[in-house]
Amino acid sequence: MIFTPCACCTSAVDKDTERSKTQSFKFVSFCMQGKKVYQEKLFTDFQLSKFVRREVFYRRLTAVLKLNFLYSKTKEYYGESGQKSIDPIVFFKLCLVGYLENLISDRKLIEHSAMRMDIRYFLGYDIDEALPWHSTISRTRQLFPEAIFEEVFSEVLHLCVEAGMVSGHTQAIDAAPVKANASMDSLELKVPVDELEDYLRKVRYMSTPDRLSRKAKNNKANTEQQTITANEQQLKGIKSRNKKWKKDQDERPGAKNNNAKYTSNKTHYSPTDPDARISVKPGKARKLNYSCQMGVDIANHVITHIGADFADKKDNQCLQDVTLKLKKRLHNQGLLWHTILADTGYSSGENYAFLENLGLDIFIPLHGTYKGGPKGFIYNKEKDHWICPKEKIIPFKKVFHEKKNNTKKREYRASKHICKGCAIRSECLKSAQEKKFTITYYREEYERVKQRIKSKRGRYMKSKRQSTVEPVFGTLTQFMGLRKINTIGIKQANKCMLLSGMAYNLKKFLKFTQKSTETKVENMRHCYFGIKRLIRQNISLFYAP
Repeated sequence: MIFTPCACCTSAVDKDTERSKTQSFKFVSFCMQGKKVYQEKLFTDFQLSKFVRREVFYRRLTAVLKLNFLYSKTKEYYGESGQKSIDPIVFFKLCLVGYLENLISDRKLIEHSAMRMDIRYFLGYDIDEALPWHSTISRTRQLFPEAIFEEVFSEVLHLCVEAGMVSGHTQAIDAAPVKANASMDSLELKVPVDELEDYLRKVRYMSTPDRLSRKAKNNKANTEQQTITANEQQLKGIKSRNKKWKKDQDERPGAKNNNAKYTSNKTHYSPTDPDARISVKPGKARKLNYSCQMGVDIANHVITHIGADFADKKDNQCLQDVTLKLKKRLHNQGLLWHTILADTGYSSGENYAFLENLGLDIFIPLHGTYKGGPKGFIYNKEKDHWICPKEKIIPFKKVFHEKKNNTKKREYRASKHICKGCAIRSECLKSAQEKKFTITYYREEYERVKQRIKSKRGRYMKSKRQSTVEPVFGTLTQFMGLRKINTIGIKQANKCMLLSGMAYNLKKFLKFTQKSTETKVENMRHCYFGIKRLIRQNISLFYAP
């Protein structure tokens, strides 16, 4: 048998080999190059279940996520005539795919899903079926109320509870800003209704002359949202901050067109999204945001509550509402909650008293403004008075609400004759005629929390909070489609946050159950080989001479 090189080989062909071609020898080629010619078939037999393996994420998700209750819940939102709309189960599954794949555009979501066999299997669409039009998703999202999204979130949370992922006893609460679907360039000035023209001529709270660089096509704000609500004192404060902003920001290197401007929610609003609010974090740019309030269980970092709030509200103003919603959801799941973790932003005397009335152990660090009382003075709890370093009594006078922050305080004041002739009078009173000071009404609550924070358990809870809720926010904003809200209005923003929380919990659930299954299989394997080894030992002992 003679081997001949093929056409693609560079070696020359031997003359003897050429002459031997006339003889009846078998020739074998070294080149195995293939060439695929594609031609579409008119008919084909194709099943997604044969090509989407059982261990694929979306196939496993299909087996556990049951949303049939949506048919009865959403029936009232459809008419009796016209074309059939998107299946509510398909709608929620599509939305979840968007957040699982980190896609915030409905158009890109449909394009991406159409090319994925596993996603088609999850949605229940065959390979040759057209997916719903992208605008149908946004219209259906507006059609369904927040309560429907809350029920689906609770259903997903129930899966996690049944799997043993949620302990319920300790919850960590935190908040983060999420960018709204509106631009700072489209902000417009709030004005008094009856002084519109004069106000526009006289008052401008921008660091540079107003530039109408971007005008909103439609003004979605109502009359109340367009009307200025700041009083004279607040306007003066904004004006002074505006001067400082102009000095610090306008001429800074790299400023875009030197068009830096200081804007406030008191004087400006967004006509594109009136519910969005101007907010800023240290080291970040001022943007129109929503505040994402979230509660996380410390056992396996499952999200137990998530929702949208106005970004101009302080965290301590949101705590009571978040606590009541979270407590209700945990109660419905049959869980008992007794410990709350949060950062300093949620600290306030009103919140401490509120949480203690609910029977919760509080681990929220005190704000730096809390002093506890004048330096060197001793408090007598029984008689409710303070004793100065010279053993003079400063008695309690009244309870009042401070106008600036509307906080409840207690006033202590001594008469003039008490401090008369005191050795430290000039140092203690300075220019005042009598000793007077105010203490927060919730001093006892502050002191109890302070002692709890300083304890060994308090230090442990601080590290637990930092390692629980903060990584969850990072995951949502970077990998679960919560870097920006792609809808308009706080209600729609709340739906987006709920969907992102569902996607996160489902991913956690499948990972947890997979590990549990692998652990059970491994335990059964060890048990099997252990029994087998024991049987062999017993047999050998039985037949031993």
